[in-house]
Amino acid sequence: MHSKPDAPPAQDPAPFVLDPRLAATSVPVGSLVLCEVRLQDDARWPWLVLIPRRAGLVEIDDLPAPDRRLLIEEAVAAGEAVRAMGPALGRPVEKLNTGALGNIVAQLHLHVVGRRADDPAWPGPVWGFGSPEPYRPAELERAREAAAAALR
Repeated sequence: MHSKPDAPPAQDPAPFVLDPRLAATSVPVGSLVLCEVRLQDDARWPWLVLIPRRAGLVEIDDLPAPDRRLLIEEAVAAGEAVRAMGPALGRPVEKLNTGALGNIVAQLHLHVVGRRADDPAWPGPVWGFGSPEPYRPAELERAREAAAAALR
């Protein structure tokens, strides 16, 4: 009998790396089971971004089915966090918009945005509307803390 040579050691899967464009336009809030949660640095809207910590993902259907289900549950949790950000910023959320566009940043990420009938882009989409207005430091911390507390 011939024995098989030892198999090479299993390679670690590619590490998750946050796209630098997402990092540049958002601040960390926390981590869920699947996703990193980041606050979009645009004070016009309470806005979180979920980024699954898996390398090479572009589309939602790139996730295995259990992770797709988990992404939806985490989007619901992010929606609750966005709603919690509204009062902290003095702008209660009336409607949630959720989207995974990926036209500019291909890395799979899901936006969860709080909307109001009096927001600057209503009733149209927020994507590509005007120029981002960065948070002032105290407002950013209030929004970040409200979101983080809701996600605990």
